[in-house]
Amino acid sequence: MLTTQELLHEAETLPVEDRASLADSLLKTLNAPDPQIDKQWITVAQRRLNEIKTGKVKAIPGKEVFKKIQKRFEK
Repeated sequence: MLTTQELLHEAETLPVEDRASLADSLLKTLNAPDPQIDKQWITVAQRRLNEIKTGKVKAIPGKEVFKKIQKRFEK
C-alpha cells in the first residue's frame, strides 16, 4: 500500500483533467452532495445569469473585485 506522500506524488503526475476529477471525487467524500441544496444553488445561479443577461445587474470584472479586496486587507 502506498503512503499518503507516495499517493500524492503519483496523483501530481496525472493529466490536469484527471487531477481535477480526482480532487472532485475526494472532496465529495468529505462533503457529500445534497440534491436539495444543489437544486437551490442551480436556481440561484440561473436567476443571477438571467439578471446579467437582461441587464438588471452589471457584472464587475474579476480584476476589479480582487483590487478592492486587496485594498481592504492592506489597511
